[in-house]
Amino acid sequence: MNGDDVGERIAALLAVELGSEADVEIGGLTRVTTGRSRQNWLFEARWTTPEGQVGEELIIRVDPEGGLIETDRGVEFAVLQALESTPVPAPRVRWLDADGSRLGRPSLVMVREHGDCDYYVLGDEDRPVEARTDLARRLCELLAEVHRVDWREVGLDRVLDDPGPAAATVALDHWEAILRRDQLEPYPELDLAARWLRANAPRSPGTVLVHSDFKVGNVLLDPHDQIVALLDWELTHLGDPHEDLGWITQPLRTREHYVPGAWERDELLGHYEAVSGNPVDPVAVHWWNVMSCYKTAVMQSSGLRSFVEGRSDELYLPTAAVLGTLLELVDG
Repeated sequence: MNGDDVGERIAALLAVELGSEADVEIGGLTRVTTGRSRQNWLFEARWTTPEGQVGEELIIRVDPEGGLIETDRGVEFAVLQALESTPVPAPRVRWLDADGSRLGRPSLVMVREHGDCDYYVLGDEDRPVEARTDLARRLCELLAEVHRVDWREVGLDRVLDDPGPAAATVALDHWEAILRRDQLEPYPELDLAARWLRANAPRSPGTVLVHSDFKVGNVLLDPHDQIVALLDWELTHLGDPHEDLGWITQPLRTREHYVPGAWERDELLGHYEAVSGNPVDPVAVHWWNVMSCYKTAVMQSSGLRSFVEGRSDELYLPTAAVLGTLLELVDG
């Protein structure tokens, strides 16, 4: 969608949500490139109320025609609404167009939170090791906070399925089905990994809210490295707490999550166990390390199909780095 079209559609949506008498004005509409699976547009909205004029800085996340993943805007909206009553610093949502009937594509409108994303801030050697380690520790505590959410209390059991102790097998079934749907060529490495994953699937010790893409690049930081918001909840589901731990400790993400020599796998898992109260099973973490690499390759396979079918302008395909790491983990 182009800017003029998006602006007109947003104004029409807000006029319906707020009432035609609100006299909605949209300004500063700018497309931003952050995020690999959604179109993101920043804008300012002003409208009138009986008490006077109101203004907010907002962001709209619009589904592309194709990409790495397909997710449900309605579910994401419900999750973010539910999190508003918790200590988790998630983005605040305003309006939803679940089926794209008003905005052209499924979309949600959120309050724009101010801060910077830096995927590799923990490896920035221009920053003191102590400062980076402190930030890494607080990020770990944020993950524990996500897992502490009482998902039944906030009503997420109405929109998310509880996989119970079989969370690992449910996850494998889900991603293997996506692979079979989207793959354009054989990937023997993924077939081998799927057999290993199925034969070694652990039982979940308990169900928590899983972010599923927890990383530094999905966190907004203020100029003093305080955490402003945890972003990108589109893959969120209920599952095993080891899933998020496996995602952030997989070899493909060590540059993002570790401070070499000061904060690595043992420190991360040990601190998570201490602050969360959830026992960490190293065997289960390893299984989810493998599953994380498998999931990454599946998403790349989906991205390749989107590109070939003309639904995406960005070429993805399962890379040698991902497939090689996957095989190393299975052999290990």
